[in-house]
Amino acid sequence: MPLPPPSTDANVDDPAATAPPEAVTPLLRGIGVLRRLTGAGGRMPVGELERATGLARSTVDRITGTLARMGYVRVEGRDVVLAPPLLELGNAYLASVRLPGLLGGLADALADELDESVSLAVPDGDGIRFVHQATRRRAMSVSFRIGDLLPAERTAPGLLFASAWDAAGWAAWRERRSADPAGRGFPAAPPSGRADAVDFAERAAEAARHGWAVDDQLVEPGLVALSVPVRDGAGRIVCALSTVSHTSRHDTASLRADLLPRLRETAAAMERVLREAPAEEPAAPSGLAAWTADSKQELGREFVESLARGLTVITAFGAGRAELPLTAVAEATGLARATARRALITLEHLGCVATEGRAFRLTPRVLDLGFPPLSRTTLTRIAQPHLARLAERVRESTSLAVLVGDDVQYTGRVETSRIMNVHITLGTRFPAYATSMGRVLLADLPPGERAARLAGAAPRPLTPYTVTDRAELGALLDEVARAGYALVDQELEEGLRSIAMPVRDRAGRAVAAVNVALHASRRTPEECVREVLPELAAAIAGIEADLHVTERFARVPAH
Repeated sequence: MPLPPPSTDANVDDPAATAPPEAVTPLLRGIGVLRRLTGAGGRMPVGELERATGLARSTVDRITGTLARMGYVRVEGRDVVLAPPLLELGNAYLASVRLPGLLGGLADALADELDESVSLAVPDGDGIRFVHQATRRRAMSVSFRIGDLLPAERTAPGLLFASAWDAAGWAAWRERRSADPAGRGFPAAPPSGRADAVDFAERAAEAARHGWAVDDQLVEPGLVALSVPVRDGAGRIVCALSTVSHTSRHDTASLRADLLPRLRETAAAMERVLREAPAEEPAAPSGLAAWTADSKQELGREFVESLARGLTVITAFGAGRAELPLTAVAEATGLARATARRALITLEHLGCVATEGRAFRLTPRVLDLGFPPLSRTTLTRIAQPHLARLAERVRESTSLAVLVGDDVQYTGRVETSRIMNVHITLGTRFPAYATSMGRVLLADLPPGERAARLAGAAPRPLTPYTVTDRAELGALLDEVARAGYALVDQELEEGLRSIAMPVRDRAGRAVAAVNVALHASRRTPEECVREVLPELAAAIAGIEADLHVTERFARVPAH
């Protein structure tokens, strides 16, 4: 199989310089902007983005305006910020290759057993890219983000993948090493002044003989890793299973002695899963062609329709749609064949698409489009812009909280600028039974767990209005579960009224709650339900949409 273009992106500054005549210039430029934002950690001042891409300010404004319309970026003051909906592009690739979905559970179980971080990586040109991470949360932990790209010569998975390179692959690697010996084109790894590539071919051959490979502090001092290959039914390495540790816990010898047998057992189990996995039913693609036409009609020249259409082509792929002919891409997106063809040619030029005969498939390079910074986000960060818009619409303070034991803990908050306001600091905990957010979270618990919590709690009156009778609280929670929201009137503090709804994950579980809190003099309970509840529901719908696309292949901690 031929290798994609070299990993260092030579076309970002002037993406049209070497493009084929059929390439879509706005798509080239738009992907260049997304890659620059990704390399900057997901946020960049628009002026700096202009300088980094070499594009005119008007062009940058039109591109970022189009991406904002698609939900892929937000414009916050002078900054352009990557937004969670952009992850649908990387999700399309990850769903199409099936590796995280089929093998991620085995990797997670191994990480729990070994108490070390475990990852899955795939080859990307002369680099390696992570597609799944099961990390350990400790003071001294080592991990990478999903989508991070590392040079093959400085990683254990890279040794395994390089063992299958042909002459063209080695030539591409040598060319890249000559142009970028320190590896500055791989921002996820610190530049290296070491001559770590001198014996790379020899080490790759040795890895092929042993069936495993180690990284002894080549990426970063103190980091050690051990990798084994995972092969498909034809014997080709489809990914590498790795465990990563720190020299305070392991050296490469102890990694091999203690962990190699379990890595090999898990890799064998993964290979069985790959052989036995049934074919997936094609999922409905999230094509945006009709929407882009409507947006063009509304916004005119400020909306770059060819950029939006080109990105839509990526969403044609996904579960059950790993390889598609041109006709299928056009049908899935609603685009004309000629339009889809030009977009595919452009994406192939950028390394995001590869061809297999007459079929096209996505490559790991799609993960360059925002996945690394966005995959390591938290629920609090996802919710914050929605909380801000909600506070602006209702002109009251809004909060996000999670259930911790018998309390709710505030993890996100936006206050209004009123003279009389509700002031609560992040990290504050209140008894769940006396708060609106606590009640929607308690109401979502299984009946047995909810009853046990109420039986074990000792509710005390915080104000003259606080409900403390367990039977009455149980009835209130039943009503909250039916209604989908909770309104608490001066039970936590006299004069404080709040209304809350749950935030649900992809499985439908309430993982957090959002409320609007106000002084009782400003709105009656009936006005809260009539005026605030619809705005609250709209904000939560936005939070959930962003959460669901983010957590499809990544873990989303609360804060």
